[in-house]
Amino acid sequence: MEFGMQYFPCVGPDQKSGQQYFDECLRLTEYADTYGYTHVRTVEHYFHPYGGYSPSPIVFLSALSQRTRNARIVTGAVLPVFNNPLKLAGEIAMLDAISNGRVEIGFARAFLPHEYERFGIDLDESVARFDEGMHQIDLLLTDENVSHDGQFHSFKNVTSFPRPTQLPRPNFWTAAFTTPESFEKAGRIGNYIMAIPMGGSQMAELIGIYREAWKSAGHEGNGRIMLAFHMYCHEDADEAVRIARDPLNRYLKSLVDAAKDWVDGAESDNYRGYGKMIEALDRETFESQVEKGAAWIGTPERLTESIRSYHDEIGGFDDASMQINFHDMAYEDAEQSVKLFGEKVIPAFA
Repeated sequence: MEFGMQYFPCVGPDQKSGQQYFDECLRLTEYADTYGYTHVRTVEHYFHPYGGYSPSPIVFLSALSQRTRNARIVTGAVLPVFNNPLKLAGEIAMLDAISNGRVEIGFARAFLPHEYERFGIDLDESVARFDEGMHQIDLLLTDENVSHDGQFHSFKNVTSFPRPTQLPRPNFWTAAFTTPESFEKAGRIGNYIMAIPMGGSQMAELIGIYREAWKSAGHEGNGRIMLAFHMYCHEDADEAVRIARDPLNRYLKSLVDAAKDWVDGAESDNYRGYGKMIEALDRETFESQVEKGAAWIGTPERLTESIRSYHDEIGGFDDASMQINFHDMAYEDAEQSVKLFGEKVIPAFA
């Protein structure tokens, strides 16, 4: 198993300025190579403290790529629905060149109704825009003199520059929540999968769907599975809880606030059950996240035990993508946690 750093900005100017937030992330990333963190990752969101500081993961990751020489540079994820594929394909290849061939591209559908509304896009176009956008970006990165007549974007005889450093193109990931069809599709088309951890039996079922689809499609190996966690490591268990509890609870509340339109009546066949999902998230707390294994909070020994247990319970996964400075956590607290986890937990899984 490998461990990486995930930056998910969940603050506004009242907590941290953009300058402060990005400076702290860049400084934390300098520890990646020293302690064996194998990827750095960030999101794409808009117009809300939940993720809104990162409207362009490519820009953020370009800066992060210069603070590490070994870690993979991962979008987690870009949103084809809000981007022109011609522009996004060029930016992906540019980041691949800047990072010396370390970029990997996660794609997601987007799930916040307020973003769709502000971009003037229908929620019911979500799946179609995702599929078309990812396919067109694949064509533009893999081939030259490309033409494609799509429902939303069309182009003729286009060669995107620069060409990818990795050939034929960087690895693609699909970001998924709880929909079995998303896991099946990712496996079938040969994408890696990035997801959020759930109860053991449900997660094991979804991973099984992904791996079976991967094998049935004739792809080599078992694919690759990345799960996202909140992580805070401290030598004192009580101190770990004291430092991490409030930032994690505030993160959960910000997520629910950003997605509240699903509870207030937004509907789409492309997002069945999202209202109930957000209602369930509204009941989540620091304690429930720790109990179900979605948040790794505690001493190095406790975290090592918890990680092994969850890994075995769900049938194994490949990458843990960890939020290391969630919500308004102080830089000094995040820094000591990153060092301690790197010193005492990562080596246990080498």
